[in-house]
Amino acid sequence: MADDQKSNKNKGPVGPDYFPTAEDIIKFIKDTPGKITKREIARAFGIKGPDKVQLKKLLREMSEDGLLAKDNARAFRPADQLQAVQIVEFASLNDQGEALVRPVNWESDEKPPKIFVAEDKRGKKSTNTPALGKGDRALAKLTLVREKPALYRASILKLLKNVPNTTMGVFHGGENGGKVTPVNKKDRDEYWIDREDVRGANDGELVLIEPVRSSRNRLGPKRARIKEKIGDVSSARSISLIAIHAHDIPNEFPNHVLKAAERADEPTLDDRVDLRGIPLITIDPVDARDHDDAIWAEADTSEDNKDGWHVIVAIADVAHYVTPDSPLDREARKRGNSCYFPDRVVPMLPEALSAGLCSLQPHQDRASMAVHMWFDAKGKKLRHKFERILMRSHANINYRQAQDAIDGTTDELTEPLLEPVLKPLWGAYAALTKAREKRAPLDLDMPERKIIIGEDGHIQSIALRERFDAHKLVEEFMVMANVCAAEELEKHQTPCMYRVHEEPPLDKLESLRDFLKSMDINLAKGAVMKPQLFNGILRQVKGEATETLVNQVVLRSQTQAYYSPDNMGHFGLSLPRYAHFTSPIRRYSDLMVHRGLIRALGFGDDGLSNEDMKEMDVTAQHISSTERRAMLADRDSVDRYMALYLSEHVGDEFTGRISGVSRFGMFVTLEPSGGDGLIPISSIGNDYYVLDEERRALIGERSNIEYRLGDMVEVRLKEANKFTGGLRLELITDEDIPAFSRKKRGDSKPFGKKTRAGSKSVSKTVGKAKPAARSRRRR
Repeated sequence: MADDQKSNKNKGPVGPDYFPTAEDIIKFIKDTPGKITKREIARAFGIKGPDKVQLKKLLREMSEDGLLAKDNARAFRPADQLQAVQIVEFASLNDQGEALVRPVNWESDEKPPKIFVAEDKRGKKSTNTPALGKGDRALAKLTLVREKPALYRASILKLLKNVPNTTMGVFHGGENGGKVTPVNKKDRDEYWIDREDVRGANDGELVLIEPVRSSRNRLGPKRARIKEKIGDVSSARSISLIAIHAHDIPNEFPNHVLKAAERADEPTLDDRVDLRGIPLITIDPVDARDHDDAIWAEADTSEDNKDGWHVIVAIADVAHYVTPDSPLDREARKRGNSCYFPDRVVPMLPEALSAGLCSLQPHQDRASMAVHMWFDAKGKKLRHKFERILMRSHANINYRQAQDAIDGTTDELTEPLLEPVLKPLWGAYAALTKAREKRAPLDLDMPERKIIIGEDGHIQSIALRERFDAHKLVEEFMVMANVCAAEELEKHQTPCMYRVHEEPPLDKLESLRDFLKSMDINLAKGAVMKPQLFNGILRQVKGEATETLVNQVVLRSQTQAYYSPDNMGHFGLSLPRYAHFTSPIRRYSDLMVHRGLIRALGFGDDGLSNEDMKEMDVTAQHISSTERRAMLADRDSVDRYMALYLSEHVGDEFTGRISGVSRFGMFVTLEPSGGDGLIPISSIGNDYYVLDEERRALIGERSNIEYRLGDMVEVRLKEANKFTGGLRLELITDEDIPAFSRKKRGDSKPFGKKTRAGSKSVSKTVGKAKPAARSRRRR
């Protein structure tokens, strides 16, 4: 009885007929340590059965009223309190010499609350990590010490990285000195380079600089010295270096890590299952830099599974080489994932592994983890089995080769594979497609652009990536393998690094609903939130001029996927459990899942360690962060590539679609290249334009002319900043067009027409599109 009283001390009134108030729930969350989800709240107040629906409604209302906030793992906290575990960065030292930190992801205009780094009783920093200094970031557990004004104590769980004390920029000057302008958009400083610190840099060259202290008081720019010359800033190959530096992506392996990779031995059979006789093949992009998955299928010969299929997905056994807490493991964890750019890859593992022993190269023995899957004729998975194997890829073909072979055009490589390998793969895929259609995952159709760099280091073209059924086949096989991994770890009650994608939040749904309403598309309130709901909207605009825009807006309404040891399901794939298993060469999450399977199934002593299990939350936060870092670096590099490519076409006219409106202007996506540029609101006509948020439009106060999200407009490229990736556009109004060339609404005009005499025509990649009429509709 005493234990019961102790466990209920923070609940307030509890009883079969009592339902908690908002105040009760806030008090319970504040007084109870640890992660508090809806399940913990229901248990604490004895809420069961139909009352859980009422609780869900109350929690939703509290979130909408700004009383509660929800963390990545669906844990509730008072909205005025910080997330319990998050990444912080050094801010300053207080008067007592204590380190003060601030949340890295702080987005409010208000100042963040005060957070000091905890010390233990012996006066040492928590967890004995090195003292934090300028540029340092760490994963920390925050404890609320005082509510008003808010004061937190940070216990450092792990020091994440040191921001390099260097800046990348463009040098302007000569031997007598000059200035460096940083390429990072957020760095608005300029740095002065004295003559003796130029080190032979040429005007316009991309350089790395490091700050220097002046021996004299000096007004003007900060002083620095050139540490390294990178090269021609106009070269396409410099762009990925800018992104790597701007986002602090580690791109050089320490010597001891490289040596550890080089010492790795060729795999042997030992206790592995020998599948070298099965003609597994890899299907990858033509420019693939690593091959971590191989596939094979056959008709199931079992009498009780007529027209069913047996599929094998084999994945590189990275865990065999990268063991827990080894130098290779610590470096892979720090990186979190590989980062891909058009001209290079920054790998998670050294090349000796990523492109060598862990890459499933044709006709080479490779250690792998395989999952056998059996499906019925309708694609329903009947069972699965994992094995640690030795395999030998029988061929590596690219997506186009695979598709051409199935469509009737084979080559020397695919001809002998067509009947025994490719056709069974497509047969299994046809069955899986039936199950996928029944499951109805989110079916977004987003064009993906490929930047092609020529041998001379310059951009050769920017074009849409081709997408075949071969892509979908491989994706569906990988999805099923990932599902099997999550199910197997749950079955054995082994910690799993889930890939979580939660359903869209209410505020984003309301925003989407308003947008669709402006396009006469209804998103009913109160509808059960499933991917099919969005698919129905996408079907309504299929083939319409607004198709791409609606796909983009629906995508923006979704939550961002992340990694977590807590299973919250995958909304987009319409799956109750999901984990990344198929790419351990390039994702640390997958390596963790492999280790979990090794431990759960007794495949060896190199499985998930006790320390791995203790740090699952910390690791999930970290690799989610490194994934976002890679995405931002990729996005920034694409913007810079696009600006560099279009810099030769300043002054040209383009057709584009309005992809965003705001109080300071509108964003336009050029078609078909995909470059995004800004038209400042001050340059839109002679009227005063205001933002109508509900209509997603900029509307002229006197003329009532409106420019709405999704409208096609004609623009002129005014500036393409290849250093920052920014494009500045100018709207072409009727006043800008000579009377003899004006056309009625709905007519088209030549696209890419030059406005400067003697200049070259726009390349086909940029300008080959049918333009639409200017959008100057009146309300």
